[in-house]
Amino acid sequence: MSRDQRRTVRELVDAHGQTYAEEAGIRLKDTPQPLYRLLVLAHLLSARISASIAVAAARALSEAGLRDPRRMAGAGWQERVDALGRGGYRRYDERTATQLGEAADLLTERWGGDLRRLRDEADGDVSEIRRLLQEFPGVGPTGADIFLREAQRVWPQAAPYLDRKALQGAERLGLPGETDRLLALPGETDRLLALAGETEPAVLAAALVRAAVGG
Repeated sequence: MSRDQRRTVRELVDAHGQTYAEEAGIRLKDTPQPLYRLLVLAHLLSARISASIAVAAARALSEAGLRDPRRMAGAGWQERVDALGRGGYRRYDERTATQLGEAADLLTERWGGDLRRLRDEADGDVSEIRRLLQEFPGVGPTGADIFLREAQRVWPQAAPYLDRKALQGAERLGLPGETDRLLALPGETDRLLALAGETEPAVLAAALVRAAVGG
């Protein structure tokens, strides 16, 4: 890595070194409620809508008390629509309100409302976790990537996790933008993470995503 590349990444982390979970007011821990709120945030962020609106909608759902799958499923459809609307999430509000209710039911019925049980079912295998996450209505490959990119902060077995959007940000910064070049080369991951000093992989990944989307 060149000196200029190192400086660029450090400046990026200084300017944008905040995870999306932090921006949404989620104090991420390896416990059921924060992980569920992260799943909802990943669902919202995966739509073709600005990240700021998705974050605002996640905050609005939380402020409405819909912070766990039991409350999300128990809320009326209109209550979910209204909360999404207060966050500005209007283009997809009706469909998303339905999906959130269905996803909450699935999480409760299959994994007892605890995403750690999903992780355990996958035996910690990241590709299997990613596949299982996509069983939730409204959570496709992009949503699963967002969840894992942020969850690596409390699920170390998933780290370092750099999804397609983070790799696009790396490419925009002049770093290797292909997974096989960036992650598969011996020591390359460590060198990338070292560029930002003590920065956690989740923070660096979020900063790279912001580089990809322009801020």
